[in-house]
Amino acid sequence: MTTIATSPAAAMPLAEPTPQQLRRELRAADTRKRVAALALIAPLAIFLLLTFVAPIVALLQRAVENPEVATTLPRTVAVLAKWDRKALPPDQAFAELAEDLARAKEETTAGQLARRINIELSGARSLIMGTTRAMPLRDAEGKPLPPPAAKDALIALNAQWGQPDVWRVIAKNGSLYSPYYLLASMDLRQNVYGDIVQADPDASIYRTIFGRTLWMSAVVTVITLLLAYPLAYWLSTMSERRANLLMILVLIPFWTSILVRVAAWIVLLQSEGLVNKALMLVGITHAPLEMVFNRVGVYISMTHILLPFMILPLYSVMKSVPPSYLKAAVSLGSHPFSAFWRVYVPQTYPGIGAGVLLVFIMAGGYYITPALLGGPNEQMVSYFIAYFINTTINWGMACALGALLLTGTLVLYGVYRRFAKIDAGIG
Repeated sequence: MTTIATSPAAAMPLAEPTPQQLRRELRAADTRKRVAALALIAPLAIFLLLTFVAPIVALLQRAVENPEVATTLPRTVAVLAKWDRKALPPDQAFAELAEDLARAKEETTAGQLARRINIELSGARSLIMGTTRAMPLRDAEGKPLPPPAAKDALIALNAQWGQPDVWRVIAKNGSLYSPYYLLASMDLRQNVYGDIVQADPDASIYRTIFGRTLWMSAVVTVITLLLAYPLAYWLSTMSERRANLLMILVLIPFWTSILVRVAAWIVLLQSEGLVNKALMLVGITHAPLEMVFNRVGVYISMTHILLPFMILPLYSVMKSVPPSYLKAAVSLGSHPFSAFWRVYVPQTYPGIGAGVLLVFIMAGGYYITPALLGGPNEQMVSYFIAYFINTTINWGMACALGALLLTGTLVLYGVYRRFAKIDAGIG
């Protein structure tokens, strides 16, 4: 008889893991899952960070940046920091200004300084550039002029240096960051002592522009909602095959450039266009209507372009509403219109909210349509952003207007989210 020998370790039963070991293993498994999930979304997150978040951060930073004076005239700014801004600054400020402008001449940075000061003080560009060309100011031994002599020399070059206005502008903009552009985009400004006051009436235009932008966006949103709701409802009641065929007609505008569509509306709506000829042919009008280069043409074109963005969210929500709800309400004695208004419409609120939010935000950022089809009184905020970027090269003002437009969009989205949560809670 053969005996099989077994080791004591093999005969012993396996020890059960302790609760601490189980928790560690669960945490490790959970960590691995999270790392795997992060690795999957990392490319998309990096892409959004580089193409979306980073430009917005740069825009917000540029809206408050004010480096031209502080970097070009550092010694002058240091002296003006202790100035009361009432009379002329001390003589030392004149001597430091001469040295700063001499360095700016060597580094060719005087143009940026002149352009920045000229924004707040008319004629400052010629003052800065003319003074810079006369630099450096030196005595017979080639040394910098003493403060009193530097003061007399600068005033002799241009009497405007003997007035406190230009010095106040330099002192006010001595910091690397300033609320100047943000205040200007809200028709506000800082006075010579740094207090925030109302801007001059001639320069107070941006509140009107923002109000016009909000009003035109709201009108276009309401028109698209009134047109899209019955059309989306009609599509939702069709068979899937017929609805898909008609949905192609809704999506056709996406295949055409916005610029081409705007140009087509100019041709259609002009005095000799097809629309005016058709109206006069059927006897509705006896003379051509003015429908281009005014607000009517802008509304028509923007509604045509943005209508699919209202139809699609409405249609997707309406397809999920069972038709039996309306039939049940009517069978219980409700009037068909009352049943539609009280039973069907509330279930489409998510689609209405999404469509209104999408159309309103997109309309608020429109530039090409008002620029081509509208007149001076139809230009929206985006037109002035493009103007400051392409024409005056005023990036600070363009970024400030863009920052306010972005803030308004985020506020609107926050309001939408707030009401969406309330509706979800009620439901």
